[in-house]
Amino acid sequence: MGTVLMDATNDLALQPSAFVGIPIALIGACFLSIGAQLQHHGVAKVEASTHDAGSGLNLAQLGRLLARPSWVIGTLMLGLAIVFQLVSLSLAPIMVVQPLGAVALVVTAILNARVSHVSLNRSSIVAIGLCVGGVGAFAFLAAFTARDVPVTSQALVEILIILAVVLVAFGALFFYLRHRFKALMYIVGAGVLYGFVATIAKVVIDRISNGEWDWLLVLCIVALIVAAVVGAYFVQNAYSSGPPDLVIAGLTVIDPLVAVTIGILILNEAAQAPWWAMIGFVLTGAVAIYGVFMLARHHPQSLEASGSAAPEAAGLSNGSPRSGLD
Repeated sequence: MGTVLMDATNDLALQPSAFVGIPIALIGACFLSIGAQLQHHGVAKVEASTHDAGSGLNLAQLGRLLARPSWVIGTLMLGLAIVFQLVSLSLAPIMVVQPLGAVALVVTAILNARVSHVSLNRSSIVAIGLCVGGVGAFAFLAAFTARDVPVTSQALVEILIILAVVLVAFGALFFYLRHRFKALMYIVGAGVLYGFVATIAKVVIDRISNGEWDWLLVLCIVALIVAAVVGAYFVQNAYSSGPPDLVIAGLTVIDPLVAVTIGILILNEAAQAPWWAMIGFVLTGAVAIYGVFMLARHHPQSLEASGSAAPEAAGLSNGSPRSGLD
């Protein structure tokens, strides 16, 4: 194993430009955490004023979000996060860039604790450690075994077909079971969709950079927009039924795992990875996922939540705002 790792280090799987993409991705993660906290606060205020988000936010509630300064500013921050992510994707493989979003979980946990005045319990801290540690170890393995490979048209078609199936599946689940949807279900849906968004975004960037304008590129852009919009809707609903650090935990774990799975199974980004690295991917990914479920179960705000309403929304509805975000 040591010899293989030394060979991988000497051969350096990543191009020098990829190491520029890493700090850019970390900056984007910070914008993501701040934007998530602000958006969560805006959704909580809208839910507190309407008292009706049990089956998902409706059009009227989505319109009210535009009148919340915290939500609007949070959306702008997320827009900056996306810009930084796209730049990092243009410089480094998906398997390296996506897992770095776990940094947003730590920042969000600290921000949420200060804003909501709810201290994290020991189990929540351990869960966050598992999420960050698992994803961090995953990224470390990817840094020395992943290779940025061009996406063939055949592979791209396969990705789009799988995305279509996923969209139909989540659409059907939401239509028939939306009254039973909880934060974790919305988080899983958003994480899976954003994993596809990251992959397709990288393809779109590469094709535009190479001047490959064709019907497949147009289809990719349409798929990218649809998946991003549905994922964003799921995220807003997750905010209405769970704390922001739980939402970010799910996104920063599920999103990269889905993107990396696509990279391994379809794009062959890990084609030259040794067998022990593949085992490492499975183990570290399992640790990170377990951390998400553990956080969902033991987070103080999840324990306080009643029904589908977030604890912060309950506090706001009693006329006692717990922060001065807007």
